[in-house]
Formats: sequence, C-alpha cells, structure tokens
Amino acid sequence: MLLKIYLKELKDCFRDRRTLFLTVLLPIVMMTGLTFFYEQLVSGDEGETYTLAVGQSFGKEEEKILAGFDNIDIVKSSDPEKTLEDGDAAAALVLSPDFISKIESGQEASVTMVGDSFSQKSSNLMSLVSNALSIYEKTVISERLQAQGTDLKLIQPFTIDQKEMSEEDPNINLIAMLIPLILSIAIGIGAGPAASDLFAGEKERKTMEALLMTPVKRPTLLFAKWLTIATIGAVTGIITLIVVAIEINLLTENLRKAVSFGDNAGLVIGFGVLVSVIYAMFTASLLMLTSVIGKTVKESQSYSTPIMMLAVFPTMITTGIGVNELSFQHFAIPILNLFSLLKELLFGVINYEHILITIASNLICMIVIFIIGRILFLKDKWVMN
Repeated sequence: MLLKIYLKELKDCFRDRRTLFLTVLLPIVMMTGLTFFYEQLVSGDEGETYTLAVGQSFGKEEEKILAGFDNIDIVKSSDPEKTLEDGDAAAALVLSPDFISKIESGQEASVTMVGDSFSQKSSNLMSLVSNALSIYEKTVISERLQAQGTDLKLIQPFTIDQKEMSEEDPNINLIAMLIPLILSIAIGIGAGPAASDLFAGEKERKTMEALLMTPVKRPTLLFAKWLTIATIGAVTGIITLIVVAIEINLLTENLRKAVSFGDNAGLVIGFGVLVSVIYAMFTASLLMLTSVIGKTVKESQSYSTPIMMLAVFPTMITTGIGVNELSFQHFAIPILNLFSLLKELLFGVINYEHILITIASNLICMIVIFIIGRILFLKDKWVMN
C-alpha cells in the first residue's frame, strides 16, 4: 500500500507541467546562470584594460614607471580628476611638477591617486598603480644607496618566500562555495512546490478528508508523502549537479582547471550523491512540517521560505575556513555540514568520520522532525481545514 501511494503521488507531481517546470527546469536554468556568473567572476580581470587619467606634463620618463603594466591605458588630460568624475577613466594619477627631475635631484616630490573604492575597476587600477610606484620607489632607493657605496643588504636583511600549503588551484575554493549553494537551492526549489501541494494543497482543495476516509493509516500516508517530497528533491539536486558538472567540464575554462579529484574521483562523486540524497531527505522533513502546519498553499510557502534562505549562512561561514580548520561542529550541524562535507570532497579529502557525523546528525534531526510531523498529522486540528 505504501508503494502504491508513493508511486501515485510521484506520478501526480510530475504530471503537472507547472510543478515539472518548478522542480526540474527552473533550478537547472538558475544554476546554469550561476555557473557562468562564477566563471566570469573567476576569469574577471584577464585581458581587461584600465584607463588612467594623468596630467598633460606626464612624459615618457613618467610612462616608464608603468611600462611593465600593459593593461593600463594612459589618457592625458588638463584636469585628471574631472576626467575621472566624467567616467572617462577608472582612476586619476596626479604628480607634482617636474616629478622625475625632483626625484633625480633628491628633492621632495608628491604623488596623488584619486579613485573610487566602491568601484572594482577603480580599486584594481589603483592597486596596479600602487605596485608600479612601489617598484619605482625601491629602484630609486637602491640607486641612491649604490651611489653612496652602501650595501643593499642593509635595507633588505632577509627575503620572504611564501608557499601555499596546498597545490590546489585557488579557484577550487570558489567551486567549493558554488556547488553546495547550487545544490541546496536546487533541492529547496525542487521539493518546495511538491511539499506545499501534498499537504496544504490537499487541505485547500478539501480532498484531505476523502483521503483520510480510506483504509490507509495516517502514518503510512504521511511517510508516502514525505518520501515523494524527498525523491523529488533528490532527483532535482542530482540532475542539477549533473548539468552543472557537464557545463563546468565543457563550457568553462577556469572552473574546469580547478577541479581534479585524481584517483578518488569515483569515491568523491559517490559520496557527493549520497550527501545530496541525505540533504534532500532532511529538507523534505522540514518542508513536510511547514506544509502540515499551513492551511493553504500560500501559507505553507510563507513558512518554507525561511528554510530555503538558511543556505545563505553556511556559505558565509565556510568561505573563509580552510579544509584543515573544519572541526566536529561543522559536520554536526545540519545544513552547515552539507557545505563543510562537500568542501572537503571537492578538495579531494575523504574523511569517513566526518561523513558518518554528517549522515548521523541529519538522520537524528529527520527522525525528530518526522515524529513531530506524525503527531501533528494524527490530530484533526492540523489535517482538516
């Protein structure tokens, strides 16, 4: 009987074109857009040029300071700041009169950079110009010390050699944020309409009473509906992951280079699918509860909206945390553990203890939520409209 009800509810959900659009097509379209957005974000400044406004006195000697930066276009203006304000440049560089001559003669010279810190292009350009001026400053200091016969080691007693702990592509951290976010949103969007329709929708259409008059026990009915929601969420999540994986592999360059699981590719993909299914079951439990409480579909959707928004917080928490810094609480807290575990898997780390903690914590919360839903579903107050 459980299987019959489950298959019937599943068939009814996918028969509705609107539900099919919301559960399958919409998440895929949204995640495709998000994937290309991150690819554009990663490729970002590659090949991009910046316009720098300078004064009319900016000659060839001054241009040599910026000679190593080919992505800076110099525009001379009688009023560099006005050129910046008009939007014809990303930043302005104002040098004191006879800048090079004063530097060579040892006189005081000044540099003024004007830009907009709220603009990414302006911030990038000011950073490039600052680096160029720093290099020039060190060159001038070195020449002056050599002219006086001073050993350069006096001003540079040691060198700094910075090494990364991991040889992973830096963009993998962006993917480790992108994939869990895509998965959580896709599962929420996919399972949400079905959850609202299977409980609140039945009450709103006045069909719940007729359903409860059948010989099927309420716990069986509840479990079948929950299983339907979980299945739709899992299918949506897995399909979305497959589509995103194909797009990253075939249609992106920077994101594709960042993903490399080596010999653990099979295990990483397998555990990724398992985590997706577990998270879909957990989300289905929460959405089932909101739908049981809601008297109408609209009310149920109002209750479920905050649940889908919860995925934003783990994104902010895990973004600045290294894989080696993840601890017990990151895998014991539902939703957060999805982001933490997928981050480990995307870095090629397979920690069975963390996987078991994630699965166990989600199962415990699911059981508690399911018991609460069962108690509510057994009472006519929450079932009848």
